[in-house]
Amino acid sequence: MESSRGRVVVIGSLNVDQVVRVADHPKPGETITGEFSGLFAGGKGANQAVAAAEAGADVVMVGCVGADDQGRAYVARLAGLGLDVGQIEVSHRQPTGTAFITVDDAGENTVIVVAGANTDVGAGWPRSFPELTEADVVVLQLEIPLGTVAKAAELAQEAGARVVLNIAPYAELPPDVLALADPIVANEHEAMALADSGAGAGSLLMTLGANGAVWDGVGSPAEAVAPDLIVDTTGAGDAFVGALAAALAHGASREEALQQAQIAGAEAVTHWGAQRDGELVLAGRDAEPARGAERAAHGPPGRADSADAPPDV
Repeated sequence: MESSRGRVVVIGSLNVDQVVRVADHPKPGETITGEFSGLFAGGKGANQAVAAAEAGADVVMVGCVGADDQGRAYVARLAGLGLDVGQIEVSHRQPTGTAFITVDDAGENTVIVVAGANTDVGAGWPRSFPELTEADVVVLQLEIPLGTVAKAAELAQEAGARVVLNIAPYAELPPDVLALADPIVANEHEAMALADSGAGAGSLLMTLGANGAVWDGVGSPAEAVAPDLIVDTTGAGDAFVGALAAALAHGASREEALQQAQIAGAEAVTHWGAQRDGELVLAGRDAEPARGAERAAHGPPGRADSADAPPDV
């Protein structure tokens, strides 16, 4: 392994998962009662940032939360885990992103995601884009506007940083943006959709679940997990990406990075939730948000000022 050590700069979503348990899911038009299970930290961006920090990386989280208790609690959690939260902005027109999750007694779930403040990520770029070095690894996913993803990849490339693009949830990006990623990380379904789009990928890392992963022909077997230890597979993919980025930022080879990512992905299925001990505790409305520069947003709800709007693909 080389001696170089960069940071992992994750640009992505922060969602608060509101979980409710019910005996059975309601039928259309039906009202039922449920039991509130709590608020939990989620969002692919923050999940991957936490995983990278757990893997020993110096992590910068770039994102946006609302000016609300959920956003304050989430940013405080990330700061407590040692992440640099100075690049998390606060939107005054959008609430913190939320996933409304309903789980029945059979374990089946329904999920409704409201992007909220995640749609404001990148509104101040390039003015407020984080300073990068050639040793840094920039991690992107697709739970923020696609134009923001494209602009982040371009700015990272200009700075000489490495771009890791987790193309999930799948959406089409321009070929010139895909070409900036080393690698694109995709599961089998996402890789198939990418192939069907005809866009191709300069470097593709395909995760295969229990069959391991393959990065441009370099294979890595999955880490075995005893069936009785498997609790929840929700966070496995994000843990894989975060640990991969951490290893690359530390100068690991492809083989070493794959191995460390496989270990992290396997460990993630042994605890509940996308983040270990991820329940959020609200500190109250008088708590100050732990953040960088708060951005005063203007204009009608749901619309960014034209000068600061995230770029479209």
